[in-house]
Amino acid sequence: MANFTSSRLLVTGASGHLGRMAVEELLARGATNVVAGTRDPSKLADLAERGVEVRKVDFNDPTSLTTAFAGVERLLIVSTDGVGTRVVQHTAAVEAAKAAGVKHIVYTSAPAARPDADAGLAPEHFWTELAIASSGLDFTVLRNHMYAENNLMDLPRAVASGQLFGLIGDRGTNYVSRADAARTAAGALLSAEGKTIEDVTGPAPVTNAERAAIAGGIAGKPVTVIALTPDQLKQGMVAAGIPEGFADVLVAFQRDAVTGHHGVVTDVVERYSGRKPEALASFLARHSAVLKG
Repeated sequence: MANFTSSRLLVTGASGHLGRMAVEELLARGATNVVAGTRDPSKLADLAERGVEVRKVDFNDPTSLTTAFAGVERLLIVSTDGVGTRVVQHTAAVEAAKAAGVKHIVYTSAPAARPDADAGLAPEHFWTELAIASSGLDFTVLRNHMYAENNLMDLPRAVASGQLFGLIGDRGTNYVSRADAARTAAGALLSAEGKTIEDVTGPAPVTNAERAAIAGGIAGKPVTVIALTPDQLKQGMVAAGIPEGFADVLVAFQRDAVTGHHGVVTDVVERYSGRKPEALASFLARHSAVLKG
């Protein structure tokens, strides 16, 4: 692999969870010209004190992005939290990167990115990937699979109630920790070349039945899986207070688990980070206090 540790590397969203971890990983791996981008530079004062250049990078102000990316050779675009506006934000960033002379873009995407209207958040990532591919720049699209951290939102409720609701026939989701995804993104920024699309996964897919068994075993309480149809699952989510639009997104994720889109297994984490991805059971064991309430 190539080595770009001396190149000017910019990470967007550096005050967020994944972006911050990617910056830390770059520093730990010897990168000497790291730029941390954020909407609010004051949040990264500690990085500035350590010699990291901090720049204001605001995806909602596209006219400022070319200046923000000036002199940058390789750019990590961490997908924004602007659901519904991501395509506009990301496309503006890609255009600005090209205008600024960026040579390589790394982008944190999602599995099975496609334009289907019923595919949850996948269309936003698909159109972003298309914008990157159409730019003529080299790129590494990292399709991060479901973050292991998402289990800390629904499994505590499942443990407390003894029931985990999911779609009939799920074939498993290959959860990857945010830390593994961040290390992978940093590794790609430091070494990737050419034009590639890669799935960033954990070591093996985990079904809802397996998730329930893992969580129940850690908490010392039985958890039963209640298999539902997509309509039943959505109705239950909405009845529990989840906004309808977000419920559609969550059901779409589970539908993709039924069709097998989330069951992919790759060596991408190990290849770019130098370490094997953490298994979901290990991750949950480290967060046992959350599961036990």
